[in-house]
Amino acid sequence: MINNDYMERFVVSGITLDEEEAKVTIKKVPDEPGTAGFIFTQLAEASINVDMIIQSSTKQGKNDISFTIKEESLQDTRRVMEKIGKKLEIEEITYDSDMAKVSLIGAGMQSHPGVAARMFTCIGKKKMNIDMISTSEIKISCVVRKNEGKKAVRAIHQEFELDKEEDFET
Repeated sequence: MINNDYMERFVVSGITLDEEEAKVTIKKVPDEPGTAGFIFTQLAEASINVDMIIQSSTKQGKNDISFTIKEESLQDTRRVMEKIGKKLEIEEITYDSDMAKVSLIGAGMQSHPGVAARMFTCIGKKKMNIDMISTSEIKISCVVRKNEGKKAVRAIHQEFELDKEEDFET
């Protein structure tokens, strides 16, 4: 029989914190084929690396797109977004450099139900709001306020008992 506690500790191997994140939100982007491609091509051509991307559902032919970048790229991103905004007739673009990304790292996360739920719940119990979420096979990332990044790491660390040394038998 497999010990679930063993498996969970094995799946979750670490936590990372990046306190140098910024979020850009483009409000009321035309919901037309090629629009997202155009936006992110312009950013790529300006050598701006985009990390997390979230697009909202369409409302009246428009949607919102939020994405994160490195804080150091914020000025360049503003210049590019100003040009994009004029071309696409975007109503509003907001910038927020007060962001941190906390990531839970481990192998096979998607095949272990409840890992994301535990992460989000422990952050919520500490009265922190999650601004963005991204997942992959080996990582679950959340964007929180910069001043809450270390607090989120401590909460996740405690939730997944990453501070306890275990002797795993093979």
